Amino acid sequence: MFKGFDRTAPAFFAELAIEMNKAWFEANKQRYQDQWVTPMTELLTEVAKGLTYGKLKLGSPKLFRIYRDTRFSKDKAPYKTHIAGTIPFAKEMSGMPMYMHIGLEEEYVGAGSYYFEDNRLAAWRKLVAADKTGKPLVAMVGKLRKAGYKVGGHDDYKRVPKPFDAEHPRAEFLKMKGLTAGIPPMPKGLLHKPALVEWLVEHGKAVSPLVTWLATSIKK
Repeated sequence: MFKGFDRTAPAFFAELAIEMNKAWFEANKQRYQDQWVTPMTELLTEVAKGLTYGKLKLGSPKLFRIYRDTRFSKDKAPYKTHIAGTIPFAKEMSGMPMYMHIGLEEEYVGAGSYYFEDNRLAAWRKLVAADKTGKPLVAMVGKLRKAGYKVGGHDDYKRVPKPFDAEHPRAEFLKMKGLTAGIPPMPKGLLHKPALVEWLVEHGKAVSPLVTWLATSIKK
């Protein structure tokens, strides 16, 4: 049962950022496991139980490795200074029910598709361009934005891709490479309380129509 992250847990990432070496990490690996990995797994498992997406089934929560891939990066720091995890669908689909990371830089929770694969990007643009599917999507996004969710793309194209009209009424969406809904900032102190589960479920339910739309509408 999730009881909240320990109030001393954030110190782990602060210290890791300073030390950033294998000897220190190995000596503190169990601390990372106890203060972050175990409670994060418990948290996402409990949140998943409170979310539903019609006939779509959820898979088991997954955590990302703390080890950085430095092969093509100028930054050779071997470890991440955050923990991240997802609540995925049981089958691979467009749209992630929940992504969450907590660490030294920020706390972030969101849902959706960060980037569409090429075949799904084409399907996305076709759905956006057609009034029958594009207009309801824009209305859904507008409602979420009005409620305080940050809904949009990432590193979007500068121009509307061909063959679509540059003045298309949904040009903003045609330029997107993905679509996610970022949840409003976490209330201060909630990270350390069991009530974080209920808060995440509430927001997960609020963005679930968008996630469901992505999962059921955009196919390979």
